[in-house]
Amino acid sequence: MVDEAHPPHTGTPAAERRAVHRPTVSFELMPPRRPDAAPNFWETARRLVAVHPDFVSVTYGAGGGDRATAHRVVSTLLAGTPVLPVAHLTCVGASREDVSEVIGDFLEAGVRAFLALRGDPPKDQPDWRPPADGVHSSIELVRLLREVEASRAAADPSSALRGAAHPLSVAVATFPNGNPGAGTTRAQEVQRLLEKQDAGASFAITQLFYEASSYIEFVSDARAAGVTIPILAGLLPATEPRRLRRVEELTGVAAPSGLLEALDALDDAEAQHAYGVARSVELAQAVLDAGAPGLHVYTFNKHRPALDLIDGVGLVRRERPDAASVGLPDGGAAGLASDAPVGARRS
Repeated sequence: MVDEAHPPHTGTPAAERRAVHRPTVSFELMPPRRPDAAPNFWETARRLVAVHPDFVSVTYGAGGGDRATAHRVVSTLLAGTPVLPVAHLTCVGASREDVSEVIGDFLEAGVRAFLALRGDPPKDQPDWRPPADGVHSSIELVRLLREVEASRAAADPSSALRGAAHPLSVAVATFPNGNPGAGTTRAQEVQRLLEKQDAGASFAITQLFYEASSYIEFVSDARAAGVTIPILAGLLPATEPRRLRRVEELTGVAAPSGLLEALDALDDAEAQHAYGVARSVELAQAVLDAGAPGLHVYTFNKHRPALDLIDGVGLVRRERPDAASVGLPDGGAAGLASDAPVGARRS
């Protein structure tokens, strides 16, 4: 058993099941770090939005340095597309007052969904300590998000009405194999997820993994411990060995040696793409068949591997392909942003 809310079925083809209960599809976008990267970023955004995902998450640097850029990207998605943007929010190194201000800015812009992350401490400051008046964990951040929302509703009947019509959704990260950066085990991550749920989390997104058993066993353990919120499977298309090795440096999550060896042995990027997508589709299919309620794809701002992965499991919707993204810019509007998103997933 994996997910009581989405139990595995027997004797029914996967395509028929999904026609009735379609898993969610979502993507992670990273605002461009340089102005000259903006055109490619917005092209990727248009391609992803065109397949009508359930939401698109927008990363936010662990130190908050790209706050303005992330805010602009989220605001543009809100104004220009029908797709729900989920704003990443980190709290490491920031005071409670500063984090509350950022939350208020996003809420004022109309944001109704957040991914609450602790973020990474500065790597070049070995003696760094978080401020005494800071928000020290994603659990505290979830509570603060709920508190700021409640305070706004109490002070303004219009905010209360908007909140009732569009409830605040707070996602959290979770680590199916334990968190190498924090030194936690799977059992400890299950307990932390339970605490995040108790703090007010709406759903969870896993850090990337490469074996279906990692997700299946984690969800089973979480359900047994009392976790009831949906747990989305976070996947990275395994098409580039260089990217997989870089992700290991950032997260501590190592790709299987056999996967890397197979990719390295292929002659060109197209062959690597085809092989990596096929392996990733197998993984996605396995977790969907086990009851995963949805897939969240770490894109690294590359639309082709993400869309090929989703297409491979039959979840791409291409009706009116341009209608959802006509409000997005051609480029140049995003400014600078942060480094890789998955490296900031510290609980």
